[in-house]
Amino acid sequence: MSQDTEPTPTATTLEKAISDAVKAVVVQTNRLESLDPGRPVGDPIGIDGLRDVPVPLTIELGRTRLPLQELLALAPGSLVTLGRAAHEPVDILVGGRLYARGEVVTVGDKYGVRVIGLIGS
Repeated sequence: MSQDTEPTPTATTLEKAISDAVKAVVVQTNRLESLDPGRPVGDPIGIDGLRDVPVPLTIELGRTRLPLQELLALAPGSLVTLGRAAHEPVDILVGGRLYARGEVVTVGDKYGVRVIGLIGS
């Protein structure tokens, strides 16, 4: 059985097609007006304009490192010991940066964190 196939383009054919396409693209330069470094227009947003912006908040209870073999052996009921003592405060991170420390509490049937100290900048 013979199959009708189109000839495969050679490297020079492809190079010529690419070169023709590049030449066909019109590049315009220096068409933008220069930007004036003057005063911005409008009122500044201020802190009040940002108060409703949601930010990620993370409560970090602790961390640990496990060899891969132990990690692969984890199953329901496995116990992972963290590197922080039970009485130590938890870290409160805002946008991934340490913001405060707190203690874990229960509020009804949910967990909560009582802030016990803010981290200075």
